Amino acid sequence: MKRILIFIGLILNLSCEEDTSYIAQLEKPSLFQESVQNLSDIIVYDIFSPPVASRIYMYPTIAAYEIMAQAYPQNYKSLAGQLKDLENTPLATQGVNLHLAALYTYNLVGKALIFSEDKMESFQEKQEMYFRTLGVPRRVKKASLKYAKRVADHILKWANKDMYNQTRTYPKYTILEDDRYWKPTPPDYMDGIEPHWNKIRTLVLDSANQYQPKAPLEFDLTKGSPFQQQLQEVYEIRNKITDEQVDIAKFWDCNPFVTHHKGHAMFATKKITPGGHWIGITAIATRQAKSDFAETINAYTHVSVALFDAFISCWDEKWNTLVVRPETLINQFYDEEWLPLLQTPPFPEYTSGHSVISRASAVVLTELYGDDFAFDDTTEVAYGLPVRSFKSFIHASEEAAISRLYGGIHYMMAIEEGVNQGQKVGEYIVSQLKTKKNNTKLALTNTSTDE
Repeated sequence: MKRILIFIGLILNLSCEEDTSYIAQLEKPSLFQESVQNLSDIIVYDIFSPPVASRIYMYPTIAAYEIMAQAYPQNYKSLAGQLKDLENTPLATQGVNLHLAALYTYNLVGKALIFSEDKMESFQEKQEMYFRTLGVPRRVKKASLKYAKRVADHILKWANKDMYNQTRTYPKYTILEDDRYWKPTPPDYMDGIEPHWNKIRTLVLDSANQYQPKAPLEFDLTKGSPFQQQLQEVYEIRNKITDEQVDIAKFWDCNPFVTHHKGHAMFATKKITPGGHWIGITAIATRQAKSDFAETINAYTHVSVALFDAFISCWDEKWNTLVVRPETLINQFYDEEWLPLLQTPPFPEYTSGHSVISRASAVVLTELYGDDFAFDDTTEVAYGLPVRSFKSFIHASEEAAISRLYGGIHYMMAIEEGVNQGQKVGEYIVSQLKTKKNNTKLALTNTSTDE
């Protein structure tokens, strides 16, 4: 009888033991990559400008990173004290699964920064259904979500002090008549985008103008002057452009809102932003390198920080120098029927945004994955463009930069100085932003605080 009771007791104990196989499933980096892709899709749908999109990518990633770092305390350090004005993140409490909380908080912060909240809610519901199929206990989900909300509130409170809300109320750019200054361009003659973006708080850079490029060439339309030669180069490239150059220009177009006019009809196409393209390259790199959950979030963190500060640096130069776009001068002085291959985006010319942010992103990715990381860029496949292959991140950034000349929307001076500017921004971020405590192989110490 005693043996029977012991046997029954063992069965009862085994039946009461919780299935913890879900923990390993929550550690898969694909879950975080899917969350980032969802946010990218919403950014495209909501048509956020490139600088604003960089902000939307950055804050959710920082929130997820701060939670992730608690799961790997021997390997990763908090960003508090490293990013401007960021204070210590609340620590996880009993019963929280840190991987789950990181996913939750990414979506919560992202939802607060977009317009289409219903799309985020739909994704959250699908993700929640998946968590149920994994068998994540309700108490773990409840505790993790509660903690994720605390972290989201903490990050959003920090975000609300970055001057974004204040700049929404600042006046639009007032057009200056002199030929040298930027003017709105065809076909829609849109107002200049984010003329006050240099007021936004930087993360790692000391200030918006820390890496100010050399002054643009002096405006001079006299035949043979340095400026006129660069204008002539843009004008002529359209007439002798090769098929390969057309492919390069279109691949790196990344204009979030391109309008098409046929008679009285107008329609628009939506695409990822330049920053979104590099977020896509980060996804490719983390998958190809087989980065784990922590390494994946770390990579997105470095790239999103680089994009954010690079846009501020670039936009500071754009709206201080106010260099006129080639299309404006060519139509006014050379050929009123001339059109660039790509639609000219609505902000000043110098420096090239693609050149700055692409180089900064390439520098930080090179630091993480090496200078010979060859990859196939599939980022634009969803938008009907073929795959392009690159020998390295720097190679990709160089092509992104020169694509703006092929597209007819930038002078070489803006491209070359933009690359230099992005190189300096990227190198500074690499030197200042320290996330890993050592170079040893990651050893998970706490996936959940309830163990």
